[in-house]
Amino acid sequence: MEKQLRTLLAIDDEPVILDAIQRVCSAEGWHVDTVTGATEGLELARKKSYDLCLCDIMLPDMDGFQFLEKLHESGIDLAVIMTTGFATIENAVKSLDMGAIDYLPKPFTADEVLSALYRGFRYVDLKRRHEENTAQVDSIIVPCPTQYRHLGYQSWMHLDFDGSVKVGATYLFLAVIGSVKSIKLQPLEAEIIQGFSCAEFEAEDELIHQLMAPISGQIIRINEQLKDEPSILEKDPYFEGWLYVVVPKDLNYELKYVSGCHNIFA
Repeated sequence: MEKQLRTLLAIDDEPVILDAIQRVCSAEGWHVDTVTGATEGLELARKKSYDLCLCDIMLPDMDGFQFLEKLHESGIDLAVIMTTGFATIENAVKSLDMGAIDYLPKPFTADEVLSALYRGFRYVDLKRRHEENTAQVDSIIVPCPTQYRHLGYQSWMHLDFDGSVKVGATYLFLAVIGSVKSIKLQPLEAEIIQGFSCAEFEAEDELIHQLMAPISGQIIRINEQLKDEPSILEKDPYFEGWLYVVVPKDLNYELKYVSGCHNIFA
């Protein structure tokens, strides 16, 4: 894995969480500032330039949603990964609508933090390249088709005429995690839940990345070819590289959290 000078702002009111983040970043040679409140974090973000921010949703002085709003109001362009307990995954999904790029469910392991941070830093790199040279990045990262919808930058869904929903990973997610070594899919008839992991990707750098489901439902078809030929996914993620066909569970309610496909970094 590449070793670069990275800067991170970590905000959490649990010292044990901040200590764990500090250890992971130190091992990678990254610089991290840790604070226990969003107000202090916002002040640091105004004074210093960070590549990435890891912020808890539930904080005593200001919640993660307010933090995102304050960043926007202040004109601070800072990529934020939210952290949250499993009981509040719906809030984490909501945070994507408000500008967060990703979220990390608690409790998490050191490896899960590492994978999330690598995704975040690589996302930021691609966004900067996109801003500097749109044509160059757009030539390797294709936005999902206009009739599709996406959850964050990770997963997409497409509603078929028979009411079933096809689910997959976006070009941007695949570009962020790098070349895929193997894919672990859910079994037939399993239930996937919006915002929770629906597939596990092992990248060539040996990092494991979870793909969050864009919609809830029962799996009725699996793209079995991907298990033996993951390259299909990378070549054509929106058509031949789909992951599942599911019968949606609560489509009308969950559609509010998935966005229409447009600018790849919007």
